[in-house]
Amino acid sequence: MLKVLVVDDSLIMRRNITKMVEALGHKVVGEAKDGHESIALYARLKPDLVTMDITMPEMDGITAVQELKKIDKHVKIIMVTSHGQEEMVINAIRSGAGGYLLKPINLMKLRDTVRKIFPNIIDENVLTQKEAALLVDEAIKLPEIEDIS
Repeated sequence: MLKVLVVDDSLIMRRNITKMVEALGHKVVGEAKDGHESIALYARLKPDLVTMDITMPEMDGITAVQELKKIDKHVKIIMVTSHGQEEMVINAIRSGAGGYLLKPINLMKLRDTVRKIFPNIIDENVLTQKEAALLVDEAIKLPEIEDIS
């Protein structure tokens, strides 16, 4: 089981990624809404994997990757990006990210990307795509809190 840090400025994306990570049998040990938070949490929690949004306020994902690499040159990072950000993905990979996912993310894409970075990982309690979609739908329906980022 991997310990995962989820970094995204969108609360809904953090919830969705968390549900999918858990559906793969891994544990989300922390969530951050920007690059600064990700660095502080990484240093404290020492996760096995970080999912990192590219575009965020305060500190973008590429800068955060560069800073995380200074803390731990072996950090494993999956960049999360939207279509049209190909140049940013290339920069993130050059900065040290191990892979990337295009939004919208689904369980199978996440599983395959994790397997590329951790080829010896065994997925525990893997749900079907349909079961994972139901979990994500439920996460989106949860009542919003005041700070939606």
